[in-house]
Amino acid sequence: MKQQGETAPADGFGPVRENLLAAALEQAPFEGWTPAMTEKAARAAGVSRAEIAAAFPGGIGDLLRFWSAKVDRAVAAGMAAPSFAAKRVRDKVAGAVLLRLDALRPHKEAARRAAATLALPHHAALGAELAWKSADTIWRGLGDKSTDFNFYTKRAILVGVLGSTMARWFADDEPGEEATKKFLSARIENVMQFEKLKGRLRESGLDPSKAAAWLGKLRYPAGRNSGRAHEEERVDEALEESFPASDAPYWTP
Repeated sequence: MKQQGETAPADGFGPVRENLLAAALEQAPFEGWTPAMTEKAARAAGVSRAEIAAAFPGGIGDLLRFWSAKVDRAVAAGMAAPSFAAKRVRDKVAGAVLLRLDALRPHKEAARRAAATLALPHHAALGAELAWKSADTIWRGLGDKSTDFNFYTKRAILVGVLGSTMARWFADDEPGEEATKKFLSARIENVMQFEKLKGRLRESGLDPSKAAAWLGKLRYPAGRNSGRAHEEERVDEALEESFPASDAPYWTP
């Protein structure tokens, strides 16, 4: 699975993908993301069925994946700007989400229809994949180097922020989209409170990342394999020295 900076395969079909996507973004607001829409877009772009099959063998799913990856690259490029580096981390997160909305805004109705398509049961896995990649793009753009439990919690929380903010944005047709910005600010504040709670738990000697391990010990108490368990504990301690479970204060205000 490719990560930040993901690009289309260098198979010679790049122009076909770009042309078909451009035409699809014009058709999708009226037709939705359907095979019939793809055929209309192909005719408008002068793309043959054989080229569609070669460029997007997975059909609509591959087309949406291509668009989402393109938007992710735009977000990554925006986060790399010198002006972005001077912001506080919480402002960088909010700014990254707004960069995504900026990239989607010229095709807001197509994005709305895409979200509806990805909510369908047979596209649920793809929707989760694309949301995760978008969150991962943002965290990598922030320089996140976590490798432990926090790697997953950060991305899972940001997936929730992205999804809820997108839903609010789809319903926000006011100039300036102030309601969406206020909503996003409130969601970021929610995350701040959660991170502060995690910090207080650590200060009290309770590490949230150890909860699964603690429950596992209740489920599988030490017994005749206690020697092996002790050895595994020493390995875990060595890993923790290299990759601390307590994550750097990326989310501090």
